[in-house]
Amino acid sequence: MNIENPIIELRRVNKSFGAQRVLDDIDLRVERGRTTVIIGRSGTGKSVLLKHIVGLLKPDRGEVYYEGRRIDALTERQLTPVRRQISFVFQLNALFDSMTVGENVAFPMTENSESRPDRARIRELTQRSLKIVGLSSFENKRPSELSGGEKKRVALARAITMDPPPKVILYDEPTAGLDPQRSDVINKLIRSLQDEFHVTGIVVTHDMKLAIDVGDRVLMLHQGRFIADSPPAELAQDRNEIVRNFVAGIADESELATLVR
Repeated sequence: MNIENPIIELRRVNKSFGAQRVLDDIDLRVERGRTTVIIGRSGTGKSVLLKHIVGLLKPDRGEVYYEGRRIDALTERQLTPVRRQISFVFQLNALFDSMTVGENVAFPMTENSESRPDRARIRELTQRSLKIVGLSSFENKRPSELSGGEKKRVALARAITMDPPPKVILYDEPTAGLDPQRSDVINKLIRSLQDEFHVTGIVVTHDMKLAIDVGDRVLMLHQGRFIADSPPAELAQDRNEIVRNFVAGIADESELATLVR
């Protein structure tokens, strides 16, 4: 897909852990203001790819760009202003048990003394974000008092509490561990955040309902490479049998053959 002026671009990115090549000459151009979903089986490198975008991992070979600037060679200090524009919603939420919900949501604003808003502004932004995700009355609760779906919503609230709001939100398996109804709440929240903040979203998941509900574009990662790239409605008719089977939830014949009979 040819995208002019991408907000994020990966050029021939390679990453291996020991003898295992996880990303194999990956090229990706991410369209500004849209939601790109990357699907694939567990362990195929989807989360590894996300971590390259925010500089948590460096490629063994290849280049990563944000708004036209190469970032994979930057130092941690040089990466700081880039990371202020990108929020990361971790699979396990990464909430601090010792903090209240409000303190967790405010954390991105309070951790950096150079750009910290005043207390009144922090409180205003925290309350606004909790209201957006439907948790206005949860500010003084602890993460241990929350359900799995509520923790996911707190993580989403934290992702948008930056001032100004983030340009990009990276979502790592945002519906993992949730039942279908709570997953649907998260799907609708992701779409509403895109509409309200015009944020660019990149979602990695193996949840096909999520991919269809929130994705403007869906790519499938398999054995370190993209084997599909299309609007979600077209995936079920993809020419690649691996893609069609994944979308339909059909087991791979080679795996079935290993079952004890």
